[in-house]
Amino acid sequence: MVLLCCIILLSIVIRIYNNLIMVKNNVDAAWKNIDVFLLQRHDELPKLVDVCKGYMKHESSVLENIVKLRSNYKESGTPEEKARIENEISRALTGLRVVFEKYPNLKANDNFIKIMERVTALESKIAGQRESFNDKTNIYNIQIEKFPDYIIAGPMNYKRREFLEVPEDLKEDVKINI
Repeated sequence: MVLLCCIILLSIVIRIYNNLIMVKNNVDAAWKNIDVFLLQRHDELPKLVDVCKGYMKHESSVLENIVKLRSNYKESGTPEEKARIENEISRALTGLRVVFEKYPNLKANDNFIKIMERVTALESKIAGQRESFNDKTNIYNIQIEKFPDYIIAGPMNYKRREFLEVPEDLKEDVKINI
């Protein structure tokens, strides 16, 4: 009887452990999917900056900020740090889109148009992956907090994960005159 109880208890612990590993790995994989698109977008940024430099001589601080943020992203470690920097990059790109309005020749440049189309497409993919990441993060957070899973999650040092949220200022529509 005691042996049977030990076997049942051990099987419950193994099931909980395996589920915790699975949800943690799902969150990590979802972040890696986002990271792939972010890095692709970051690869487009130097091209965008190069195209803009000739037109935007008086807006160099905007372009330099984008280059600096891109470098900071590559040096960051945790998904939370990367998400914070990525929000700053998104703000800078939004500001850059507004500045473009002052340069009609730039808006007519074929290279500029192609790069902006790629950046916009990547931003759309990032938004879709953000939703998937947040779904998986929610499942993970629930899993590590529910009984009896939290008994095992605590000693494994599983902590709540933050959702990737879009800052309020990035949710506002950008006014662009066409």
